[in-house]
Amino acid sequence: MTTYRQAGVDIEAGDELVRRITPLVRTTFRPEVMTDLGGFGGLFRFQAEKFKEPVLVSGTDGVGTKLKIAFLMDKHDTVGIDLVAMCVNDVAVSGAEPLFFLDYFATGKLAVDKAEAVVKGVAEGCRQAGCALIGGETAEMPSFYPEGEYDLAGFAVGVVDRPRIIDGRAIKQGDAVIGLASTGLHSNGYSLARRVLLDEGKLSLTSKPADLDRTLGEALLAPTRIYAKQILTLAAECHIKGIAHITGGGLTENLPRVLPDGSVAQLKRAAWPVPPLFAMLAKMGKVEQEEMYRVFNMGIGLVLVVPAEQADRVISRAGELGDRGYKIGEIVAGPAGEKSVAYV
Repeated sequence: MTTYRQAGVDIEAGDELVRRITPLVRTTFRPEVMTDLGGFGGLFRFQAEKFKEPVLVSGTDGVGTKLKIAFLMDKHDTVGIDLVAMCVNDVAVSGAEPLFFLDYFATGKLAVDKAEAVVKGVAEGCRQAGCALIGGETAEMPSFYPEGEYDLAGFAVGVVDRPRIIDGRAIKQGDAVIGLASTGLHSNGYSLARRVLLDEGKLSLTSKPADLDRTLGEALLAPTRIYAKQILTLAAECHIKGIAHITGGGLTENLPRVLPDGSVAQLKRAAWPVPPLFAMLAKMGKVEQEEMYRVFNMGIGLVLVVPAEQADRVISRAGELGDRGYKIGEIVAGPAGEKSVAYV
């Protein structure tokens, strides 16, 4: 008699994973959560009475090939933070409070310890963002993924009062551009980074290059910074006109997404310190400067556009909230119908 386990799917392992992660998931619950794990859908009582015109904001993303570093290091308790960060940061830049999160974990053969470590990171990310982990899916698909590997996807939903939506429409010439420091590469550009550092550079993840204060593997696995709570605080206290989450596409392609037509974000490259890891990538891979700023965040994980007279206040308050901020440029006039980033 042929069983599902013989076909490569271990139902008992899945049940064991649910048993282990249930306490982790519960640590993220908010008062609005109405269900525990095990149902077909997560119930969340949306408190619309708190808002005049509530608008739901959603986002989805993954971790990308940064997962390859986790596989090589056999360290899986931080990529869950990356997963949450990539989703909730995108939701928060509209001024939205992240409410709940769902994750999708897919693998060829379920390794319970490894999957538990991933969910531990997801739960930590949700706690940092203030959102509830109310559901997810674990898919065991034999022969579909290489042995020992998995993929992740995340889904976040937030809410913002319509009058408080941050969309960049009020940005004008003379506004200041503030950058908040990243914690490293975050979760973008890893295909290029792995090629330069590991494939061509032949570096070991356990090595400690002279320019780094930790091993290369630790630097590459540093979790993406979650800015959700800081954004909500800054938006409540300051006039934030536009926010850009610097992900794939770097500063060059992400900042224009929040700019109105006819404007240019003129950035001063010398206005903030670029972490050594980026310099290593540029030097070892002979990566041109333009390409570096188009692929990587270059040390800036979040950009805020504010009135010039509020720049110092925003930087100071961000520091109190745990984020190093820099005035990295200003908004200037550009060609009609266009929006871009220029470096000086």
